[in-house]
Amino acid sequence: MRVAETRAVNRALRKAYGIGLCSVEEIGSFAGTPEAPKPPKKAAQPVNGNRTDGEPRLRDRLCQLIRQHQLDPVLVKSYALEFCRAKTLKDASREQIENFVKHLADWAEKDKNALLCQLHSYLPPKESVA
Repeated sequence: MRVAETRAVNRALRKAYGIGLCSVEEIGSFAGTPEAPKPPKKAAQPVNGNRTDGEPRLRDRLCQLIRQHQLDPVLVKSYALEFCRAKTLKDASREQIENFVKHLADWAEKDKNALLCQLHSYLPPKESVA
């Protein structure tokens, strides 16, 4: 139980700080015979959750932006849907999402108050209490 808790804490800290490495506790113990080495794949694969050039994955960058600037993730998603002109984010292309993340990062750095005003425009209307 203690090891599971340590792994969970380490995983949460890695996600919070955008670190793509895993902790020793997450690797676990080796039990069994070693397997024969597999042939390398042709296409470069992400390493430890990072792209091959060391940049964090797109989703991780977006999550990091949301945490760093204390943005409401639901409002950011609504804004992303409008920005990408898509019904769902799965319908948006990777290029559209990359452009959105870059746009959000630039706007948050340059004028966070204007970004917050834009995001608040996606709040649902309040119902009047009778």
